[in-house]
Order: sequence, then structure tokens, then C-alpha cells
Amino acid sequence: MADQPDPTAAPHATDAHLTPALHTPLRADAFALSDDEKIEGIAEHFRHIMDLLGLDLNDDSLRGTPRRVAKMFVHEWFRGLNPEHRPEVRLFDNRYDYHQMLVERDITLFSCCEHHFVPIIGKAHVAYLPAGNVVGLSKLNRVVQYYARRPQVQERLTRQIAEELKQALHTDDVAVLIEADHLCVMSRGVNDTSSSTITAEYSGAFGHDEKLRSEFLRLIGK
Repeated sequence: MADQPDPTAAPHATDAHLTPALHTPLRADAFALSDDEKIEGIAEHFRHIMDLLGLDLNDDSLRGTPRRVAKMFVHEWFRGLNPEHRPEVRLFDNRYDYHQMLVERDITLFSCCEHHFVPIIGKAHVAYLPAGNVVGLSKLNRVVQYYARRPQVQERLTRQIAEELKQALHTDDVAVLIEADHLCVMSRGVNDTSSSTITAEYSGAFGHDEKLRSEFLRLIGK
């Protein structure tokens, strides 16, 4: 297994552009190990978990599972922890003089509950009022996916997306609404498969203009 990182290392600025209350909880040495080193260490620990559960790791179906899980964690489920994957949001001049609401709805969202490490699955809806610039539509999806792909709570995720968009778009006129199913509710505990969770963040004009906010909700089918 790779050497343990130095816990006194300088913190990496993964969420430095956000207010401290919105930072994803990370140790100062979170990026002291390479991705390959993390995969090696996670695979070893997950192999031990499977062994404690009594699973036969010599079985053809299970032998490669520890490494598969480790690669999934580092390269897929939790890739949003690494600021190298933060999307570059390129702005374009608003030459069309378009100043009405722009809505990107039904953005597929996969995240992971940080309390039980089981999936959060849902949709994100985002909107903004263009000022001097507009943004390529796919970048809105990428911002959602970047913050979703880490251990999360839905309330923080909603605000992280909103704050990122406000900074990237140079406007406070941003709305974010997330509706999601939490497998920590559906597959354990109360085992409730019918409930879902909705969170919203309204900034700028969306926060004080009730008519605008109602139009946003109407456009996303709420």
C-alpha cells in the first residue's frame, strides 16, 4: 500500500473560490497521493471489507471487485473532489442582445450521500439572466456534474452549483433547483421508495422577483 500522506501538508484550493461554509470537508493533504496511489490503497481496504463480510475473494466473480470499486471511486463517483476536473466555463459576448431567462432543465444528476455512501439520483434545473455574456449550454451541465461527483448533502450541493454559476457568469441572477431520490432513505432505514427531496437556491432577481421565480418553476414543470 502507498505511504500515508503528510496531514500537515498545505491545503489544496479545491473550493477556495467558495465561501468556507460551502467547502466540501477535505483534509489538508487530500491531494498528496496520486490517483494510482489512491486506487491501490482503496482496493486494499475494500478487499479487507469484503473479507470481513465472509466473501470468497478467490471466486472469479469477486476477485477483481476491490480494484473495480477503487477505480470507480477515484475516476467516476468522486472525480469532483479533484479540482483538476473543475470545468472551464467559457463566456461569449451576448451579441444577440438576449436578456430573458435561460433555463437548462432536467440535468441528470448522480451523487453520493456522505452519511451512508450510497447513491443520490435526480435532476437539476438551472437558470440565469444573461448580462453582457452568455455561456455554452453544456457548461451548465458540467458544473452540476462536477459538484455532484463527490460525497454530498443535497443542500450544500445546491448552493455550490449556484455560487459557481454566479461567479462564472458574472451575475447574481441565478436559480438552481434539485429534485433527487436518496438511496439512504429508499434502501435502508425507513425504506421509503415514494418520497423525494427538493432543494432550491434563488439569487439576485430570482430571489426578490416572485413573478420571475414563478416563471422559472413553470418552465421546469413545477
